[in-house]
Amino acid sequence: MTAITYQTANVDGFNIFYREAGAPSAPKLLLLHGFPTSSHMFRDLIPLLAGRFHIVAPDLPGFGRSDMPAHDTFAYTFDHIAEIIDRFTEIVGFDRYAVYIFDYGAPTGLRLAVKHPDRITAIISQNGNAYEEGLSEGWNPIQAYWRDASAANREALRAFLKPEATVWQYTHGVSDTTKVSPDGYTLDNFYLARPGADEPQLDLMGDYKSNVALYPTFQEYFRTHKPPLLAVWGKNDPFFLPPGAEAFKRDIPEAIVRFVDTGHFALETHAAKIATAIRDFLTSTATR
Repeated sequence: MTAITYQTANVDGFNIFYREAGAPSAPKLLLLHGFPTSSHMFRDLIPLLAGRFHIVAPDLPGFGRSDMPAHDTFAYTFDHIAEIIDRFTEIVGFDRYAVYIFDYGAPTGLRLAVKHPDRITAIISQNGNAYEEGLSEGWNPIQAYWRDASAANREALRAFLKPEATVWQYTHGVSDTTKVSPDGYTLDNFYLARPGADEPQLDLMGDYKSNVALYPTFQEYFRTHKPPLLAVWGKNDPFFLPPGAEAFKRDIPEAIVRFVDTGHFALETHAAKIATAIRDFLTSTATR
């Protein structure tokens, strides 16, 4: 059995919960989750990789078991989240590491890469978007809020916070939904139902426009630094389309792009296949 520890780091007064596994002397791998989940989404992946890598998977601010201050006392922006996670990596001793980016973890991790290109040894993007062609029509209600931050448009976004919306995110595009454990979406819905959890999530949906505005900056980083990159994508994702994965090769011609026949939360059904792709990719990267 893989030994996984569950810890909390004090990041300048802000508590970040995280999972850790693997030998500290092994190559480092940072796992960054997305909406509306937590580091729990990596529960199947971590044991498959911990034999070769030193893994840390934090809950982002406002998610899971990390602190969730009221949104009128804390700036729920992706810049702020990235600042805290950047400091977190320093506190846990991640001076050079590969990063797995998924959903909200992508704009978080890519901000770290732009700020500290020397620290990033490789990038694994699992439905972690950095190109406008990767955005589906599922973003239309959120984009409407970007254009007009009215009370009505903000209220419309609450549909994304409903329990059935979470279940749909987990099961859409999955050929056999009996393979999707209810543990993931049930835990996510528990966290979403906490008092005060809704406003931070709506704030982040509104701020997602800052990520799209940074796409050219992320793409310039790819072209300039050419980080080894593996895009492994659930091809039936209703939010991030396959062209978003293929676009990485435009800026990093040697990028590896793989598709799996599943939806947004690809680890729920394809953790073993994705783990194999990651091991092969990071092993080949280390020998370059």
